[in-house]
Formats: sequence, C-alpha cells, structure tokens
Amino acid sequence: MYTYIAKRLLVAIPTLLIISIFVFSLQKLLPGDPILAMAGEERDPQVLEFLREKYRLNDPVPYQYVRWLGAALQGDLGISLRTNQPVLQLVGEKLPVTIQLAIMSMIFAFAIGVPMGILAAVKKNTMIDYLANIIALTGLSIPNFWLGIMLILLVSVNLGWLPASGYEPFFSNPLRSLETMLMPSFVLGNALAATLMRHTRSAMLSVLSADYIRTARAKGLPESTVVLEHSFRNAVLPIVTLTALLFGELLAGAVLTEQIFTIPGFGKLIVDAVFNRDYAVVQGVVICTAIGFILMNLLADILYVLLNPRMRAAL
Repeated sequence: MYTYIAKRLLVAIPTLLIISIFVFSLQKLLPGDPILAMAGEERDPQVLEFLREKYRLNDPVPYQYVRWLGAALQGDLGISLRTNQPVLQLVGEKLPVTIQLAIMSMIFAFAIGVPMGILAAVKKNTMIDYLANIIALTGLSIPNFWLGIMLILLVSVNLGWLPASGYEPFFSNPLRSLETMLMPSFVLGNALAATLMRHTRSAMLSVLSADYIRTARAKGLPESTVVLEHSFRNAVLPIVTLTALLFGELLAGAVLTEQIFTIPGFGKLIVDAVFNRDYAVVQGVVICTAIGFILMNLLADILYVLLNPRMRAAL
C-alpha cells in the first residue's frame, strides 16, 4: 500500500510542475499591466520604473518563473501586488471558507443524489424512475445563479428564515456560519446531486443484473439487504471516483455562487486577482487548487484499494 501511495505521489510532482509552467506562461499573455493598476491615475514614469524594478518584472519570463519556483519550494508563494499581503496568508484565509462550502455542498449532494439513484435503479422503467430522471435533468439544467437569486427572494426576503448574504467563520459562531452557508451549499449541492444520481443509477443497474445478485434473491434474502449490502457496496467504486472529482472541482471555487452570496472563498479571490492582474495570487491559488485535486484523486485511489478486495490482493 505504501509503495502504491509513493508512486502516485511521484506522478504528482511533474503534474504540478507542468501546471505551474502553463499558468505562469498564460497569465503573462493577459492584456493590461499590474504596475499601471498599482500606480493609479497619476502615473509618473519614474514611479512605474521603480515598481517594475522592485517587483523584478523587467526580468525575462523564464527567470521570473525559476525565481518564483525556488521560493515556492521553500513555502513562499510571493506577495500580492494589490494588497501587499503574502499569498500564503491570503490562501490560508480563504481556504477554510471554500472547504466548508465544499463539504456542506457534498452533504446535500449525497443526501439527495445517492438515494434517488438507488431508488431509480431498483424501480427501473417505472414512474419513480422517470420522475427521478426528470428531477436530475432539471437540476442539471437550472443555472446556479438563477436558483441562488430565487432562493434569496423566497427564503431571505419573503420568509426571512436565513441571511441573504455574508459569511461568518465557523469557529467564531458555528450556528450563524451554518445559516449563512445553507443556501449556497444547497445551490451547489443541487447540481452535484443530479450528476451523482445519474452515475449512481447507472452503477446500480450494472450490479443489479449480475449473477450473484440473482443468487442472493434466490436464497430469499430481504430486498433491502440485496440492494444495500450486496448491490450498493459493489456499485460504490465509480461513485467514489466521481465524488473525488466533484469535491476537487468545488475546491477550485464556485465563482458565481460565491459572488451572489458574497462568500469570500477561492472563487472570488481568483476572479479579483485576474481582474487586478495580481499574478502571484493567481499562481498561488491555481497551485493550491491543483494540489487539492491531486490529493482528492489520491484519496479516491486509496479508497478503491480499501473497498475492492481484488485490488488489495494485487497490492
């Protein structure tokens, strides 16, 4: 097992290197100059030149990348040109917000999508199956920004049950934090639930047609035991992979949802950084997001081994 994990981690190193080169090169092609944005309206040429020398933006791009990479390997992701704060500090402030939003969204997605997928597979070609597919397609089709605005109008403005926007750190006020995150989590979880439902249904249908399921039913086992213990346990592997990918996608930041509900997460941070040409922040957020994706895929691989006896025997 440890050798398997080590090999997966070794593959992650060149992946991160390629991503960093790709992002560092592309962001230099963005129109605009961050120094002009910093200097304001009265742009003294001497001040502009001083700032370029201070941040060493006159150096060749390959040299800038090598310097940034050397500092990043030592835990220094640079300084924000906009706020003059260390990028690592900004990431540390926004990452807990995004992780909380991602976890709560996945809870909604699992609570809605997985039971619907199981029920649709068990009741294949019945009214329940058709209704579950209609709900899933509706969830995939409704834009997150529209659903978010409608929830704000209904739940916050008309009913006054939950705050319309804002964020409260979980450890400072847990109840208030959950209240502010319920609606955005449901908005994101609704779309993810539709995807989970479709994959769960497909995986369950392939397992329910297997010979050992027919044998389990022939032995007279209760249908709940056949479905949950024999079928779902064997259908969970593709769901694990999908969950890891969806969670990694949430770690990248849900830009529209965060903007609508004024949540200071990764999505808002990277949008502001792109608009302000804050290269160090863009690079730092992308690298942290890539690390999150890699870790989630590694976790999925480990769960694959733990859940699949054949893979455990092979290792």
